[in-house]
Amino acid sequence: MAEKKKELRKCVIVEFDFTAIDGAKMLFDITKRYLANLDGIPFDERIEAKYLAGGNCQGALAGYFAAVKTKKTAQKAARELSDEFAAAVEEAAKTKISQGFRNFVKTLADKGVLVVIATRADLEKVKPAFAGIVGENVMLYHEESKTYGTVKWDAWRRACVAARVRHTMTVAVTGSGLGVKSALQAGMGSIAVINDHVAYQDFSGVNEIVKELNAATAKTALELLRV
Repeated sequence: MAEKKKELRKCVIVEFDFTAIDGAKMLFDITKRYLANLDGIPFDERIEAKYLAGGNCQGALAGYFAAVKTKKTAQKAARELSDEFAAAVEEAAKTKISQGFRNFVKTLADKGVLVVIATRADLEKVKPAFAGIVGENVMLYHEESKTYGTVKWDAWRRACVAARVRHTMTVAVTGSGLGVKSALQAGMGSIAVINDHVAYQDFSGVNEIVKELNAATAKTALELLRV
């Protein structure tokens, strides 16, 4: 008798840093403070949108540094900003994981959907914050993206490979219009958590826009996955 084929898993990849917490505003504040201390370099929402948002952090900083005629090194700045943001996420995860987020993850996991929690934080440092959340159907994943405030399409695909799931059976949960675009380019459906700092971005193509992650949002993801 032929062996029954193993059923392919359905999956939700959560951009934790920009959905469960307001990482977009956090990253903006870190960058503004860092640039001011670096060389008195101005930074506001318009500058962020024009020069940095959605770009490779080092390349985007190099372009902005050239525009303001500073001799500071973009490579060093990008590395230090990345480290500061990761540390800030680690601290935020200790106190800002809401019950709504826990309900979101549990609702999906209870239905057998694999939940991948992607973060730029050091996994060893952040693991204690996810005690009671990570389990058989929930995994932490370290996101290596150097893109400012979001990820490119290949990052979604890398996460699928790491989780051993197909992108066609996966929903991306992102925190920006830029993330919606990259999910579309990756061939994935998406749910966007919209925060004030990114509300100006183009969210066209998204399957659903929500204000927070909770059990109701999980049910939307289940509908998209046809579970």
